Amino acid sequence: MKASEDLIQLSSTPFNPAVMDYKKQGKKVIGFFCSYVPEEIIYAGGMLPYRIRPTGCMETTSADAYMSRLNCTFARSCLEFMSKGVFDFLDGVVIANSCDNIRRIYDILREKRPYPFMHFISIPHKAGSEGALNWFKDEVTHFKENIERFFGIRISEEALSDAIEVYNENRDLLRKLYELRQEINPPLTGAESLRVILAGTTTPKDRYNQLLRNFLEELRGREGISGYRARLMIVGSEYDDPVYTKIIEDLGGLVVTDTLCYGSRYFWEPVETQKDLLGGLAKSYLSRPSCPRMSDRVTERADFLREMAERFKVDGVIFQKIRYCDLWGGESIYLEKRLKELNIPLLSLEREYTLSGVGQLKTRVQAFLERIGRV
Repeated sequence: MKASEDLIQLSSTPFNPAVMDYKKQGKKVIGFFCSYVPEEIIYAGGMLPYRIRPTGCMETTSADAYMSRLNCTFARSCLEFMSKGVFDFLDGVVIANSCDNIRRIYDILREKRPYPFMHFISIPHKAGSEGALNWFKDEVTHFKENIERFFGIRISEEALSDAIEVYNENRDLLRKLYELRQEINPPLTGAESLRVILAGTTTPKDRYNQLLRNFLEELRGREGISGYRARLMIVGSEYDDPVYTKIIEDLGGLVVTDTLCYGSRYFWEPVETQKDLLGGLAKSYLSRPSCPRMSDRVTERADFLREMAERFKVDGVIFQKIRYCDLWGGESIYLEKRLKELNIPLLSLEREYTLSGVGQLKTRVQAFLERIGRV
């Protein structure tokens, strides 16, 4: 089987074979939500970090008993699956104050359906100060100690250093994948790239790195994509649906980059290797390209978007936001203003987590491509 086929299989469902193999070996799987959770600590403890996403959830009846229709459908879909036992194979859950919707999931689970191990990690909303760094280092340290205490293990400096090395290799491989997308005729679509990244959110990183190396080698023999109408960047809130990207690309757009937490923001900056490993983890996670929860980095986010648009020769930006996402709703005001100043065409879309309104989506994307398209 080709590496591309393996990666598609691993991305297509939350219950991929890698997770089931891990459980059969008697190993622990720890679920988490936010890309600010330092996975290296879980990995160094001999456990599998598993990023929770409710792929395939079609209704939120159980979750609606605890969350209102004004809560985003990503959070409600996650809670729906957890309420129905879909994620009962998890040995623990780590939740951060990434947003109020995800924060509430922790409270609901703790009172109504607790997992064997539950940990709440607090992330500062201002990332640029020494106080914020010290605060987050304390949180990372407490996270490590809580895992050690609950599971009766010791995470050594050597194990943590090895985990950082594995994860930095993963970041380097994904950067190389994105570099291929800078080409005028990239060898892969945006939908395929997203599937590759999703495969890594629930697969042991050592196994995933080998697949990535094989996949990069496979891409060298591919013919590049040509004949597209415009090079696009996708930005905005939780986005883990390759089908959504495929709809855009079937209309003639080619998604060549993003600033998503299931994309470039997840792996763009490596963890600094220094004597103080926990301090290095804290500093690196706070220094990575941020999302709107970091209130002191609005300008930096706009600069990162501009740099990505220039580097990947983007013709237009699609900003997509899950309905009732307060953080990205506020960000959109500044983002629209800044992109107008930069003369970068922008299409703003509001959506639910589950794919709906496909006809309207096609109409709006089609009109956008006609406005900015090269052919």
